[in-house]
Amino acid sequence: MKTMKLVDLAKTIRSKNAGTDRITFDIIFRDPANYEKVKKSGVLNPKFVCELFNVDESRLADFVEFDPGYAIKFTINRLRPSGSFGEGDIFGCQQYPPLLDVEIPIED
Repeated sequence: MKTMKLVDLAKTIRSKNAGTDRITFDIIFRDPANYEKVKKSGVLNPKFVCELFNVDESRLADFVEFDPGYAIKFTINRLRPSGSFGEGDIFGCQQYPPLLDVEIPIED
């Protein structure tokens, strides 16, 4: 089966703060066709994103497929509050790169 990288299917892949204790991830698609391909593949699911980011499933606050916006969103609870000693990404904006190379199976 043919695959495509998520970065080639999505318009926007980003992470950012969702308050001081959470980081939210947005995967936004330009058109419904690519959104449906990714959604239908089932690759992006709560268990997978926890494994991808090496976090316990108890830290996953939300996982949403938002059909009206052609978007998939999930939020992870931080281990340390944003800006606290030892926390490495105050804005949460450098956490998304593992999503870029995720392979999505595409039906021919």
